[in-house]
Amino acid sequence: MNDDIITKATTEMDDMPLSVADMQRMKRTPQAKIIRRALGFSQEEFSRRFQIPIGTLRDWEQNRCAPDKAAMAYLKVIAQEPDIVCKALDRRH
Repeated sequence: MNDDIITKATTEMDDMPLSVADMQRMKRTPQAKIIRRALGFSQEEFSRRFQIPIGTLRDWEQNRCAPDKAAMAYLKVIAQEPDIVCKALDRRH
């Protein structure tokens, strides 16, 4: 059975396994995008709620630049405790 699977996987042109070169060309999904999507926010809403400039968020998500260490720490806090971050940033308190 395993031989059939291996043969099929290596001979079907539409389902060829990724090569090392293919893997190197692929880009990781930036963490900011994963966090934003997990929370169900649009870019605009995430930017506004967490006071991150929209251009900066878009740069992170499109892999034009990476968040620095402080921004990465902030993103981790947002991922773990989004409600607390929103409350802390609420100017009415």
